[in-house]
Amino acid sequence: MTDAIVNMFLEKLLNTLAEEGRYVTEFRDQFEKLQTDLQLMQCFLKDADRLKRKNHTIRNILADLRELIYEAEDILADCQLQSREDNLFSQGLLTCISPPKLHFKYQSGKRLKEIIEKITHIKQNISSLLGGPLLFQPEVINGGDQMPRWSSHVYDHTQVVGLEADTQKIKDWIFEAAREGRHEILAIGVVGMGGLGKTTIAQKVFNEREIEHQFDRRMWVSVSQTFTEEQIMRSMLRNLGDASVGDDANELLKKINQYLLGKRYLIVMDDVWREDVAWWQRICVGLPKGNGSCIIITTRIEKVSRQMGVKEIRIHRPKFLNKDYSWLLFRKIAFAASEGKCIYPDLEDVGKEIVDKCKGLPLAIKAVGGMMLCKAPYYREWRRIANHFRDELAENDNSVMASLQLSYDELPSYLKSCFLSFSVYPEDCVISKEQVVHWWIGEGFVPLRSGRSSTDAGEDCFSGLTNRCLIEAVDKTYNGTIITCKMHDMVRDVVLKIAEDDAFYRTNGINCRHWGISNNMDRKQLNANQKLRGLLSTTKSGEVNKIESSIAKKFSECRYLRVLDVSKSIFELSLGRLLFHIGSLQHLTYLSLSNTHPLIELPASLEKAYNLQILDVSYCQNLKILPPYLITLKKLKVLDVSHCGSLECLPKGLGRLSNLEVLLGFRPARSGHGCRIGELRNLTRLRILGLHLTHGDEVGDSEVNAMVNLQDLENLSISCFGSHGSDLTSKLDKLYPPQQLHELSLKFYPGKISPIWLNPIALPLLKYLSISSGNLASMHQSFWGADNNFAWKIQALMLESLSDLEVQWPMLQQAMQTLRIVNVSWCPELVSFPIDDVGFRGGVWFKEEHKS
Repeated sequence: MTDAIVNMFLEKLLNTLAEEGRYVTEFRDQFEKLQTDLQLMQCFLKDADRLKRKNHTIRNILADLRELIYEAEDILADCQLQSREDNLFSQGLLTCISPPKLHFKYQSGKRLKEIIEKITHIKQNISSLLGGPLLFQPEVINGGDQMPRWSSHVYDHTQVVGLEADTQKIKDWIFEAAREGRHEILAIGVVGMGGLGKTTIAQKVFNEREIEHQFDRRMWVSVSQTFTEEQIMRSMLRNLGDASVGDDANELLKKINQYLLGKRYLIVMDDVWREDVAWWQRICVGLPKGNGSCIIITTRIEKVSRQMGVKEIRIHRPKFLNKDYSWLLFRKIAFAASEGKCIYPDLEDVGKEIVDKCKGLPLAIKAVGGMMLCKAPYYREWRRIANHFRDELAENDNSVMASLQLSYDELPSYLKSCFLSFSVYPEDCVISKEQVVHWWIGEGFVPLRSGRSSTDAGEDCFSGLTNRCLIEAVDKTYNGTIITCKMHDMVRDVVLKIAEDDAFYRTNGINCRHWGISNNMDRKQLNANQKLRGLLSTTKSGEVNKIESSIAKKFSECRYLRVLDVSKSIFELSLGRLLFHIGSLQHLTYLSLSNTHPLIELPASLEKAYNLQILDVSYCQNLKILPPYLITLKKLKVLDVSHCGSLECLPKGLGRLSNLEVLLGFRPARSGHGCRIGELRNLTRLRILGLHLTHGDEVGDSEVNAMVNLQDLENLSISCFGSHGSDLTSKLDKLYPPQQLHELSLKFYPGKISPIWLNPIALPLLKYLSISSGNLASMHQSFWGADNNFAWKIQALMLESLSDLEVQWPMLQQAMQTLRIVNVSWCPELVSFPIDDVGFRGGVWFKEEHKS
């Protein structure tokens, strides 16, 4: 991914040179020489990932170049820091300068000269290998990698092709066992090679409505290659709603037995590798028998399924997709923008040629289909891809691995770094989209585009990977927005190999730039690696990190750390004391202390982290106050203080943070000692805002228009949890949001009637509406609109836990004729809701409609 590193460095260099900082200016000639040499190499670097696999000389050259670029970037960042200190000194805001300027200038200038000489030598070596001089290509330099044609989510990954017979076969086995009333547990095996769709088949069966009705309890357990018996049982209990913290193995099994006793249950053990199944035999003995319960095992190894109790007549071996189904699956992805129809006749033959090379393997077809979705629909481009695919298969006959390698090679440079970031997460880990997007922004992986917010660009990068079928959605909101994701183990194999080769991430943590925080961290490894750029919590769902104080103190010694995420961690000492020296991390751009214990206050030294762009302290229940210095962190783009129960308000002057794009958990002060809601007027770049209001005096009469002119605001959430007094409702009635709002969430609304501004005239662009909990009993007359010229454009609606809401469902349908998704739960007074047409899942009536 050397091209990604070079492009990222060039973008930073161009922006920094434009700032005219003193120290950058002093080294301007050297930086410009470096810029020219790197620009000349860009064309070569675009194909470098493919070339280096065949040529060890190129591989070594790229490794040397990568390290030199990292070092040059560090020097550039240090120059920016020194320039800032000079500015503060000249303004009388600093009384001392450290380190001594002359020493810094001498050392940096000397090292920069050495780097340029080495890069010049590398350029000459590349010219020799290519048999001619490198030529300047302005269209490549100026244009760079553009965002893909489809940067928003366009393909529904829940669609499957050609699996109807597979799922019906397994369902028939299940229903047959239930009819016969067998005493033993039915064991079913789904066996086949990687990428054949075993997990997809199991998921389809697991989520079928008939199967939901058939079983009282359902558990899905992802069995990684490195697992413990205790981890498996904890995962089963989490499926049953039990956190099972602190129990030993015997207690865990007893709990499972108690939850399942007298119940009909379904367990899926997905992707089992270990041939020694003693762990399963011990668990199986503790499971209650009878009632038509069933266990489905997916595995690549037939012997495993047999040893886990599956009989030959209950082993299902999925077949490869035939040519028709293969082409259909490819079309659904590659031509998703035209509803799966190939509207380019000249592409059909080459498209079928590409599909034939996938040999009927769904994962391979998805990978190449996602890749082609993001390519221009030109025959020449598709022919180039088909030829490269042929070359990959000549070296690696595994069509899945060849297609995945080709997908990586064809990624835009900025997406290569984003893709490799998934290497730090353990196998089968469910990954927070928010965490990875914040990481990408913090480390500069997201390309800077004029007029484009960082958070928007980060979302586009995420969609770029999902559209290419390289990552899979796990959890979504009611409107389809992805919350968590995961990576197929074969995709992860490719990611790990590339990350290891490029020193992005290594399992031993030595000489790499990124590492995951876990319970088994080794202080010696941390001591030996001072090159770290990113250090992130990578716990699996339901787990926490227990980090020794001696290790936590070492975090602040990684001088060039950009990203530090210690979320979901428990520390022996106060986190404020452990991070006392965090201010020394002056390159830090992303800090997450979310859900950490014990965090009572932010460390004073954080004031020095002036480069900080993202600060996440959500779910820190003991956090009582945010320091006044917070308003001096001018580069902040994301501030998340949501679910901090002890926090009363934010510091006065927050409106000075004019770069904020996301502000969550905002609690206005009731007096002048904290930030009032009126300060929101100054945050004109806000895209996402989460308000927590509990008292009427938190909104002054002159502050009710605080949000009206926030023209970039698209997503607004208002929570009134714990509200007091009736005057809050009247204030909320006047607190108009901006007209261009796309998504609105009202939680614990205290009024009986909806706000007057919740109507299609005031919010003409609203697409997603969620109302949950609270006292809402009816909708204001304005909600229904004036006439057909002002109809709602809402596409997804969620109504949850509204026990007093008396609304005629036909009236809602008439007012919201563009509805596609409806999620309704615990609304007993909702009249005429069509429950015959919906599914009942976990206490939720769920209806999904797709309209053209």
